[in-house]
Amino acid sequence: MLGMGRYAGRGRQRGAARAGLALALAGLLASCQSAIEQTYEPAVAPSSSPQIVDEVQKNDPRAAMGAREHPRIVASYGGEYKDAKTEHLVARITGALTAVSENPNQSYRITILNSPAINAFALPGGYLYVTRGLLALANDASEVAAVLSHEMAHVTANHGIERQKKEEAEVIASRVVAEVLSSNLAGKQALARGKLRLAAFSRNQELQADVIGVRMLGEAGYDPYAAARFLDSMAAHGQFSSVDPEADQSLDFLSSHPNAPQRVDLARRHARAFGAAGTFGDRGRDYYLDGIDGLLYGDSPEEGYVRGQTFLHGKLGIRFDVPAGFQIDNKADAVLSTGPGDVAIRFDGVADGQRQSLVNYISSGWVTGLKPETIRPITVNGLEAATARAAADRWEFDVTVVRIGNQIYRFLTAVPQGSAALEPTAGVLKSTFRQLTAQEIASLKPLRVRVVTARSGDTLASLAGRMMGTDRKLDLFRLINAMTPTSTVKPGDKYKIITE
Repeated sequence: MLGMGRYAGRGRQRGAARAGLALALAGLLASCQSAIEQTYEPAVAPSSSPQIVDEVQKNDPRAAMGAREHPRIVASYGGEYKDAKTEHLVARITGALTAVSENPNQSYRITILNSPAINAFALPGGYLYVTRGLLALANDASEVAAVLSHEMAHVTANHGIERQKKEEAEVIASRVVAEVLSSNLAGKQALARGKLRLAAFSRNQELQADVIGVRMLGEAGYDPYAAARFLDSMAAHGQFSSVDPEADQSLDFLSSHPNAPQRVDLARRHARAFGAAGTFGDRGRDYYLDGIDGLLYGDSPEEGYVRGQTFLHGKLGIRFDVPAGFQIDNKADAVLSTGPGDVAIRFDGVADGQRQSLVNYISSGWVTGLKPETIRPITVNGLEAATARAAADRWEFDVTVVRIGNQIYRFLTAVPQGSAALEPTAGVLKSTFRQLTAQEIASLKPLRVRVVTARSGDTLASLAGRMMGTDRKLDLFRLINAMTPTSTVKPGDKYKIITE
């Protein structure tokens, strides 16, 4: 795959400008098919090891709903993450929570999803999911227990069933709107109101699950304040990874959830029932860090790697550079890069079974605003290629395609009309795109979470300096270790770093 990853090194761009570039690049393509979809198929079979019991209860009718959705969920999140040590860690945490759950007879199936996203959720019938990205962000067992107890609360409270009924009612209502109302605008407004009702319903469910989850934490012997701590960490991660933290996020999926300050305050208030912070419960930090030492971080090998200004993909056997000052964002359907002056790059690939000439391919209708007189054949580091120019709205584009075997790789470079950056930017791509050697492919290694013990003389800067895969090393080091701007490194303490 070209990837689903979110790279920690991307800089904060102006939200409106970047959105405009994205639309411009998307609008330029009359059709787009990712090379990913043709080179990698994630395994979607249920895993036999990351579960608490052999199977979800056969006599539970709700399990059928979870079983039906399970393959889709797994495929959507890049497959299952297979690592016995990490699976046993998550199973240990879930087992402790099951004994104190609202329904101790409910069995749970735990799946670790092979995704760098920060997420966890549940399906009816006891299907629980947590991403490896969330495990990398957490700093102890009690924080993961806080997440899982929250999701288990959704299961025991039948929230999944209730939400499905609510959504089914909204689907019926939306069909009526579409069939009866002639006004497109009126229909959209009615659908929007329906989504708001679903969002409000979800807020109540989330808050109820928070309350149940904190109680389970304390009764299982975990630190009940872990829920508030990890909510703070997730909020910090959202701020760190946001392209534009000040932009309007009202259309984001997370807008349907309660705001972080409200949830943090609620979690702390209910944790006080077990005593003051630091006086009750186990954090399980040492065995947790042992369990995630070596955890895959960021994109998996199937998605390619970003190293500074370079994108490398071992399975496809290709690499290229972006200019200095550009940030790379590895999406599911393309690799995107943005730089100064509202310049953007899109890279993807399509199958080329017909072996048509690349000049004919460029002019075959997939480029909007193409200037036919600019199409010309070229070579890119010995590879057959072609290039052309296009214009759409207020943007100018360089379109370059390169053939390797039965694949055509496509670069689209967009700049505002009149910008002098088009040729230099596209020139970097053309001069650096090439096939990897066998030795280079063999040397590619994914990033992982590594746990290190601070020595005398170590500092924030020295430990952060060992980080890889980001140009914001200090910020990311503080984030994954839940450190504040005033935190210091203590000799003998354990810290997470991201490296190969």
